[in-house]
Amino acid sequence: MSSHPTKVLILGSGELGKELALEAHKLGVEVVAVDRYDNAPAMHLAHRKYVVEMLNGNAIKEIIRRENPEAIIPEVESIDVEVLRELESEGFLIIPNAEAVRICMNRIRLRELIAKTLGLPTTKYFIAEDYVDVINACDKVGYPCILKPEMSSSGHGHVVIEKPLSDEGFRRAYEYALTSSRGLSSKVIVEEYVELESEFTILTYRYLNHNDEIVTNVLQPIEHWRYGRFHYIESWQPSSRSSEVLSICKDYSVRIVEYLGGLGVYGVELFLTKDGRILVSEVAPRPHDTGFVTLVTQDLSEFTIHLRASLRLPIPDVNLISSGASYALYTDLDNIWGPKYYGLSEVFRISGVDVRIFGKPFTYPGRRMMVLLARGSDVSEARAKLREAIGKIRIL
Repeated sequence: MSSHPTKVLILGSGELGKELALEAHKLGVEVVAVDRYDNAPAMHLAHRKYVVEMLNGNAIKEIIRRENPEAIIPEVESIDVEVLRELESEGFLIIPNAEAVRICMNRIRLRELIAKTLGLPTTKYFIAEDYVDVINACDKVGYPCILKPEMSSSGHGHVVIEKPLSDEGFRRAYEYALTSSRGLSSKVIVEEYVELESEFTILTYRYLNHNDEIVTNVLQPIEHWRYGRFHYIESWQPSSRSSEVLSICKDYSVRIVEYLGGLGVYGVELFLTKDGRILVSEVAPRPHDTGFVTLVTQDLSEFTIHLRASLRLPIPDVNLISSGASYALYTDLDNIWGPKYYGLSEVFRISGVDVRIFGKPFTYPGRRMMVLLARGSDVSEARAKLREAIGKIRIL
């Protein structure tokens, strides 16, 4: 409310942005929320909001120059990244940095960086620019395989191809991936389908220490599972996997994040396959969905860390204070405005259980609407509490 407030601008105002806005409020920091639709979750907590198409670079530039924020924090994949690079050249602070956002928000650029530049193991993959390329790529990768858009997250536009299709089947799969892409592109990526033993998120963050040097650090690995879906359902911390496996995951993550640079939290996703391979999957240049669990397991959550790093504030050693788990709830309701949530009074009778209702104004099939959180004496107890709580929640 002053003439020169400390201010953050969040590009994309979903559930991750909402938690960042909450952290900003705790420090008296002004929040500006931007998204493509009105009443997005972080907008509920914003001092000002803007509703624009996120690929409209001119609109984004006008908003940022008008607001002149201390830090610009991208939260979604579909942003005009070239505009971010232009703004960064003008002196605006992009978190983690414009080039990292450009790479991470493009599946093909990221895969080329991980596999070719850094030489880290990934699934076998090929890039395709039309449905004929897709046919050839699938034959090279082998069946089953997965077709993914160049720009997407949380399973949007992903197609599992179990066996060779007709030409029309390949065409439909290719066109579905393109229409689901968060950006304008004719490219898709065809990846090897691997049998998973488990998955990990290594939250790796960079911040300024007391000597104004940038330091890279990692949090306790988060293990998570999809239960047959493309997007995560359940995550827990700490992981019980061997120290050797977790050490390799951390090493890969640090190598990637130190190459990308900047400030703030990165969510590095890795696979542990049934045949014992550790493969890098994706990198998010922001707090990660699976990291909601850190709200109940750590003395500083991933959101606290990301905001402090964005404002160039010190971050002490982060401690694991409890074992915990999270469980994301999705809806199959189509186009319901103002959905209702029932069963909270029953859920809150379970010791150590908490919820985050995101406040998304409308539903569509497969949309994540809330997350359940639980503490326990160990991960097994926390996950058992979630099993009890899940059946009590209804979204109607």
